Amino acid sequence: MGQAEHTKVTQEAADFARNLSFDALPAEAVRIGKRCVLDGLGLILAGSYEKCTQIVTRFSSGVSQSRGATVLGKNPITVAAPFAALANGTAGHAMDWDDSQLSKSPGRMYGLLTHPTIPPLAASLALSEELGSVDGKTFLTAFLAGFEVECKIAEAINPDHYIKGFHTSGTVGTFGAATAAAKLLGLSSDEILHTLGITSSMTSGIRTNFGTMTKPLHVGRAASNGITAAMLAQSGFEANMEALDGPWGFFSVFGRGFDVENIAGCIGNPHTIVDPGVSIKPYPCGVLTHPSMDTMLSIVIEHDLKAEDIKEAILFAGSNILKPIRYKIAHDELEAKFCMPFLLAAIILSRKAGVHEFTDEFVNADTTQQLMRRIRTEFDADIEARGWDKIRSRVEVVLHDGRRIAKEADENYRGGPDNPLTDKELQNKFTDCTERLLDKGARENIYTIIENLEDLENITELIQATLPAA
Repeated sequence: MGQAEHTKVTQEAADFARNLSFDALPAEAVRIGKRCVLDGLGLILAGSYEKCTQIVTRFSSGVSQSRGATVLGKNPITVAAPFAALANGTAGHAMDWDDSQLSKSPGRMYGLLTHPTIPPLAASLALSEELGSVDGKTFLTAFLAGFEVECKIAEAINPDHYIKGFHTSGTVGTFGAATAAAKLLGLSSDEILHTLGITSSMTSGIRTNFGTMTKPLHVGRAASNGITAAMLAQSGFEANMEALDGPWGFFSVFGRGFDVENIAGCIGNPHTIVDPGVSIKPYPCGVLTHPSMDTMLSIVIEHDLKAEDIKEAILFAGSNILKPIRYKIAHDELEAKFCMPFLLAAIILSRKAGVHEFTDEFVNADTTQQLMRRIRTEFDADIEARGWDKIRSRVEVVLHDGRRIAKEADENYRGGPDNPLTDKELQNKFTDCTERLLDKGARENIYTIIENLEDLENITELIQATLPAA
């Protein structure tokens, strides 16, 4: 790990954000960015039904007097941009279905750097609407600027930041939201430096709250605090202008150091969204679980198995999976996201895992609870020894007729950049997220708007397209 005393990465981040233009964006970054916008928007709409989002929405409505930005989804209301970002950011992470940044550095937990889209997306949607005249190119440029700065900070910081208990999407995500907001406000380089300085004292989120309502609140606060930091800087509020660097800077305090070579001279070179890429999730739970779930799905389909056929199922994995996915039995949908017996049970029972399965009712159904008790996890030293650069596991199923079926998980898991969701799969996910709110025609309209987002005259057209028919 490098030391932060003599680096200038705060300045590099500010200069990148200030100078980035739409024309300078790689075409592939724009293409993938649109996919992330569609994915994130669907998740915000789906997450609007979650109890945690409803509570945050009521809070936001009660304390906000300004009405410039829309809380999207089930019960749309207008509030001030920071509060809309708070509610929409919470909604976007509420189902744990938002994308994951991939690491290309040794020693990092593969796929566990940050959930990069929702903080800058929620901030960009809310602030763009409140500003009232933001076009598609400006919106995309701000969103991708925030996405990139967030990802490079996450790639650089000592992995102890996450391993010791910080939730990167809440901490580093705040810088993504702040950068996007600063770009939309047209701040100067010095004002962006102040924004990053303010942000460095507004980042939070610890992993003890995984499996509770507070985990998605981390991302809501990141989106909201990012806007607040940028608006304060626009108003003349000052902060340390080297807040990422130095012995008391963000990297040193929150990570006990960082890899200088992963950020110095690297912001936008290349864009992380392109290389190493981003994982758009097929399932609403941690990306570490997805290869195992797809492996179980392939076993169930190939052998046409039903729950009653299965005597026992065992997942063999290393500590990078078994420690965070820690619940042995889930009692609600929040715990279910971190419970491998539930995740495999859902696949066995439904041959899918989406909006319907991640409900308290499905989790607590007798068939689900009984099946979970026949599924267990086991630490595998050989898998552990192969490292954490890939998501590795093995599923074994023991049938009542005595057969034992075993299968290794595919390391190039579905949703990752080497095996991305097809456009049709992404649209199917959007449908699963939004069919309670939007009909087919409304969804098709949103697909068209996002496909041509750079030509959109005003981002409010996209926001209006998400509102349910009266």
